[in-house]
Amino acid sequence: MAEFIPFKNELPDPAETKEAQAAVAAEDRAASGEHRVALEHLATAVSTPVTPPGRPASSYGAAPHDPSKPPVKRQIVCFSFYKVMPEWRRLPAAEKALHKAAFADVLKKWNKPGEFLSLTYSTIGTRGDVDMCIWSIGYAVDELNAMRSELMGTPLGGYLTSPHNFLAMTKRSQYQIDRPDESEGEGRGAIRPGGQKYIFIYPFWKTRPWYLLSAAERKRLMDEHIRIGLMYPRVKLNTTYSFGIDDQEFVVAFETNFPEDFLDLVQQLRETEISLYTLQDTPIFSCVRLQPMDMLDRLG
Repeated sequence: MAEFIPFKNELPDPAETKEAQAAVAAEDRAASGEHRVALEHLATAVSTPVTPPGRPASSYGAAPHDPSKPPVKRQIVCFSFYKVMPEWRRLPAAEKALHKAAFADVLKKWNKPGEFLSLTYSTIGTRGDVDMCIWSIGYAVDELNAMRSELMGTPLGGYLTSPHNFLAMTKRSQYQIDRPDESEGEGRGAIRPGGQKYIFIYPFWKTRPWYLLSAAERKRLMDEHIRIGLMYPRVKLNTTYSFGIDDQEFVVAFETNFPEDFLDLVQQLRETEISLYTLQDTPIFSCVRLQPMDMLDRLG
């Protein structure tokens, strides 16, 4: 094959060629030096232990994490509502008693102090679509899953439907609530149920424009909301968060011995400016707190 020969005007000038070769050599030496420095920095970084910085504070309320201390464990919170099938009520009383005992045994088995807690409520007469509520608080979704599976595996579980179920987690509020009995615990990152007779539970959504407001504007609106809430000290609020883990954004649960206080509180909150940013806050569940067997006995 013939060798390709460039045209005369394409032949390089010998002087220019030497200058170009010298320039390339200089660039190679510079690059080599930079590469050597980079390797030295990398070696130093690898050999020197680095203390990871703490997680910065979130504008949505998560407290900064100090790496020298164990992270605060968030709680998993679940409100499960059940409806018993009419066929179950027509079973012999002795058979129903066995069903209730097995169901109550699972609830007792899963009550582990400091790890997993369930509270039981009746909704007979307060809701037409559900008969009872189980409010569980723990630290792992798989534990909640296993516990609910065991409940459904009991004889009574075969006669239950679950029209409503709300999953949430605790987290630190970004708003200051100066109330000594505030139920969200240490740093408002843990739920501590009270001993109140009644609880009012509902899922909650904000409108999208709410999240476009500045932090200062949201705080201004929330300050009025909190001020009104503090006017009703006999109503205890538990706020939990569901972003991304369930359909709703929040689940709120108000504990009280005085339903009339809760009614007046909600009515007064309707008159606040912040209520303009409520997208939905239904369905609402009015529940009566009972011991597990008492709750089951009221099923019929």
